[in-house]
Amino acid sequence: MWTRRKLLKLFFWLPSLTLLLDSSPVKFVSKAWAQAKQVLSKGFPREKLISMNPAEVDNRNLDVDPLDKFGTMGPTDVLIDAKTFRLKVTGKVGRPLSLSLDEILKRPPLTEAVLLICPGFFAYNGEWQGVTVKALIEEAQVKKEAEFVDVKGAHEKVTRISMRNLDQKKIFLAYNVNGARLPRKHGAPLRLVYEDVYGSDWVKYVDELEVV
Repeated sequence: MWTRRKLLKLFFWLPSLTLLLDSSPVKFVSKAWAQAKQVLSKGFPREKLISMNPAEVDNRNLDVDPLDKFGTMGPTDVLIDAKTFRLKVTGKVGRPLSLSLDEILKRPPLTEAVLLICPGFFAYNGEWQGVTVKALIEEAQVKKEAEFVDVKGAHEKVTRISMRNLDQKKIFLAYNVNGARLPRKHGAPLRLVYEDVYGSDWVKYVDELEVV
């Protein structure tokens, strides 16, 4: 039997219960983790950043570094003809894609400042622009049983990304950096930008997304 006291208790707890039901555990954990990151102050020295874990720092206050200050790792001299370039989306998809660079440039862009750290070598904060990996594989009609996407680039370099990370992190293929076309030594025409992971996983010269 409903009493006045029981109704008051229900009224008190209902907003909290609604919030809990509307929030998935993944979103809750992701938000809590983001809040736990160390917020770096403006002007934070780059020489200290090179020994830090990108997953543990928040770059919201950092200045964007000039492109000529960016370091490089891995291949830097791969020459790809932008006119004949094709990005393939293959694997567990219903409609495999083969996209020219012009076709990619026409898709809705994402622009984000994302921190790249190669531990012990360099760290820089760039403003990257490109198209999200999630949007590309969804366009290819990714199948329900798919668990990962392999981002492939030059010299058989591959980074495997869990499907669940595509919602939790900034993960996209960049064609611009700091308002300019991505330079050859930084992986043109497309390189992977992968928030919270070290630069060794930021595949350069990306030419295929394989859904597995």
